[in-house]
Amino acid sequence: MANHDPHHHHDHEHGSELSETQLRVRALETILTEKGYVDPKALDAIIEAYETRIGPHNGAKAVAKAWIDPEYKKALLADATKAVGSLGFASRVGDHLVAVENTPKLHNMIVCTLCSCYPWEVLGLPPTWYKSAPYRSRTVIDPRGVLKDFGVTLPSDTDIRVWDSTAETRFIVLPMRPAGTEGWSEDQLAELVTRDSMIGTGLPKAPGAAS
Repeated sequence: MANHDPHHHHDHEHGSELSETQLRVRALETILTEKGYVDPKALDAIIEAYETRIGPHNGAKAVAKAWIDPEYKKALLADATKAVGSLGFASRVGDHLVAVENTPKLHNMIVCTLCSCYPWEVLGLPPTWYKSAPYRSRTVIDPRGVLKDFGVTLPSDTDIRVWDSTAETRFIVLPMRPAGTEGWSEDQLAELVTRDSMIGTGLPKAPGAAS
């Protein structure tokens, strides 16, 4: 169900050629800049931030720290906004972040039924499927079926709880730590944490599967 859209849909003989979409974006950027609506330096800073500093690797760091540090885990579940902020990850839109913990008897999933509210500061840009109407509607009424579409099958006695994100409150799933990772460092554990496992549509990688 997850989509991985290529950046270029057509092969070009010359690397300088731009796709139609890229040309439209470039033209819009030029117009907004000329009219003084956009500061090119600010735009470059935002793009650089989302390409290098903001992304699911931030959430993975928070999850890995919670797995090995009981006090941090307690803080994360009590006030995720403050806990991830202590790691340098702060929301730019003032929303409140809530962490929900998976257990052997409870699996959490995140959705936004109204639009695509998403914790950008810890998960980066939302995947295309997260914003799609089928995911937003089906997750609420058939979460187990949606999980199956993602290749996740849970025990029949595991409850599934769906959390609906809003502009004011957004969620991140604290997945269960994989077995066989005793003694692993925080960095090693972070390699096992996937974006989908923090949305609830996936599970962490198994030991040995980390790239």
